[in-house]
Amino acid sequence: MFGGERAAVRLRLATKAPYSKIKERLTEIVGIGYKYAFLKEKLHACLSKREKKLLSAALIAADYEGDRAYIRSKIGNFENFSIDGFYTFRLSALREKWSRIVEYIPEGFASSDLKKFCEFLVGESKNKVYLKGNVVFGENFIPLRRSRLTGEEDVETEIMLSDAGFVYCLGEVEEGLGDFLQKYYAERAIFS
Repeated sequence: MFGGERAAVRLRLATKAPYSKIKERLTEIVGIGYKYAFLKEKLHACLSKREKKLLSAALIAADYEGDRAYIRSKIGNFENFSIDGFYTFRLSALREKWSRIVEYIPEGFASSDLKKFCEFLVGESKNKVYLKGNVVFGENFIPLRRSRLTGEEDVETEIMLSDAGFVYCLGEVEEGLGDFLQKYYAERAIFS
């Protein structure tokens, strides 16, 4: 699935190393990056490339907290960590879950279905993000960069990955981004 390349991390840390921060980064790599690659390969919905990316981001956000907890529970203390081995062997149950999710999405899943799905997710979320220029900020105005794990950083994907229920726009918004916000966050995008 990942081109036959190996992905490994070798860490040499002081005895009081911040393992929790490292676990969180590894969890994001697998829960976002690997899941995105999995969905990109397996989803066959009748959508444009951009819409498939948005659907994948929405599917990742919808289950992220559950996936995150499961992934973290499978990561032990480590010095050498093979990400691809961890993904292939210790997370097989999680990949099966992802496969079942993909099976629920028919090939005829269209733009209107994506809009309805996103409206549902947005309506269920209480998360707030802030948009200034082309940067999305989370709590305490910390810039969000999870979309990088999809291979290309972009604002729309970042907003979807953040499971945003409300988008507070600080300043001008580019036309294309305004169309995105109007379509998927109609009454939940606040402009100032």
